[in-house]
Amino acid sequence: MNDSSLFVRVGGVAHHVVVEGSGPVCVLSAGLAMSWFDWDPVVPLLAPHRTVVRFDRPGHGLSAPAAVPPSATGEAHRVAALLDALRLPGPATVVGHSIAGFHAEAFARLHPARAAGIVLVDSSVEEHARTPVAPALRTAAARGLGTLLSATGAPAAVGPAVRRATVRLSRAAGGDPAPAALVRRCYATSRVLHGALLENTHYRAVAAELLALRERFALPPGLPATVLAAPNGSARWARRQRELARQLGAHYEAAEPSGHLMMLDRPDAVARAVLDQAPSTREPSPRDPSIQKPARIQDRA
Repeated sequence: MNDSSLFVRVGGVAHHVVVEGSGPVCVLSAGLAMSWFDWDPVVPLLAPHRTVVRFDRPGHGLSAPAAVPPSATGEAHRVAALLDALRLPGPATVVGHSIAGFHAEAFARLHPARAAGIVLVDSSVEEHARTPVAPALRTAAARGLGTLLSATGAPAAVGPAVRRATVRLSRAAGGDPAPAALVRRCYATSRVLHGALLENTHYRAVAAELLALRERFALPPGLPATVLAAPNGSARWARRQRELARQLGAHYEAAEPSGHLMMLDRPDAVARAVLDQAPSTREPSPRDPSIQKPARIQDRA
């Protein structure tokens, strides 16, 4: 593991975090069931110019599971609390891939003084999301399925193979570049199985919550925002991504060729989208009182 890895306890959960580089802060958050190392091709392009923070959400990568299901508000507060714990209170650019695009936008709406910019990398888009009924039952069902599959030994038997097959299907070309040892360390565990099932189960609820947040909280005036899409030949997906950019007042750019995992296919496009946004010159803001007191950074792993 990289010697810049840390485990930071926030909200009672030990989060795996990697901090590299120097300069204005940039947070990278990957999509459903992805891990910190999926940003490896992007980091060398950013670290000479930015302090790059990568973290695994609960039940992803090496982070411990959470007791509560994910929400747009919770993920926005998680980013703020992690930055507090890392003693990086100043404005940060948040890069959200896939479902983490929801989280990046929620962060900018709920913590406007702390947002230097957002970059949505082939972000999830939901125009008319509705909150599913019986969220508690859905949570219980997801956890029950995870427990059943874990009892059969499925994570160790097929977890890494499923991960690699998913990556191949999500890229424009090429297989999974991640080291096999890291893939086994994460995807042969029931931890990541449970985390992925829980996030997938609550996807629609998170999307509906974000749409509600748009009605209540405006983006900061003049916030640099970029929608970086990977249409991959789909005119419909390009239209939806353009409409997302229009709604957010964001710059739209298509990275082609690229599959959904743009950080692997086109790390240059992701890095350029970040670096093209001028670093914030605002003074660090006081910590949001709604966020719990940050936990002490634990020993490096």
